[in-house]
Amino acid sequence: MSITVAQEQVDTWIKEHGVRYFNELTNMAQLTEEVGEVARIIARRYGEQSEKDSDKSKDLGEELADVMFVVLCLANQTGVDLQQAFDKKLELKTKRDHDRHHNNKKLK
Repeated sequence: MSITVAQEQVDTWIKEHGVRYFNELTNMAQLTEEVGEVARIIARRYGEQSEKDSDKSKDLGEELADVMFVVLCLANQTGVDLQQAFDKKLELKTKRDHDRHHNNKKLK
């Protein structure tokens, strides 16, 4: 699925089930909360913190999808074509970072 289609699906969902978008500040707070949930799973499952029993059933994919949903909401309500922005960013990173990463001794 393209990012454009994902943005359209989120917009349709908001109109059919969500009544309206939360305002941008509320969505920014939501995004921060969702990223925090991802960070908690990563820190405990893959980092050095011990994983609590209550965290073991958390689904990383579901939490990442929550982050993606809120990002798509923010893009929609601020008029950002995220597909275009992502494509542009990937092109920039490809040009800028290709040699840098290949020449990074830490990555070998």
